[in-house]
Amino acid sequence: MQISQLLRHKGHEVATIDGSESVRTALAMLAERGVGALVVSSDGRCVEGIVSERDVARGLHSRGAELLTDPVSSLMTVEVRTCRPAVRVTELAQTMTDHRIRHVPVVDEDDVLVGIVSIGDVVKARLDELEDERKQLVDYIQTV
Repeated sequence: MQISQLLRHKGHEVATIDGSESVRTALAMLAERGVGALVVSSDGRCVEGIVSERDVARGLHSRGAELLTDPVSSLMTVEVRTCRPAVRVTELAQTMTDHRIRHVPVVDEDDVLVGIVSIGDVVKARLDELEDERKQLVDYIQTV
């Protein structure tokens, strides 16, 4: 299964935030949307960074509560791993595991943001694939 197929089922909506917004605003957006990460983008098309719950927790630990008034750009991860829609789910799962990342923005050939995939999305897609394979094997065995 390709990431494009996963996005067809999941949807292409991506929660974004401008880097000038406060970390407090980012936390509110994370909670309201029920997501674990926001893509930092001033125009909703270009990936400038990513900020996750993990980033906020680590920032609070190292910098204290005053972090909440700082801009998201002071906390975000700048070197963001992205993927193309044609990438296979198994390949992305390996990348996410190797680099210990939980959210990967999906960009098209022009590097325009077209979706986001979480580790949960990848696991669900992989389990669906395995279930389909199991059903095919059972059907095959029953016809032999």
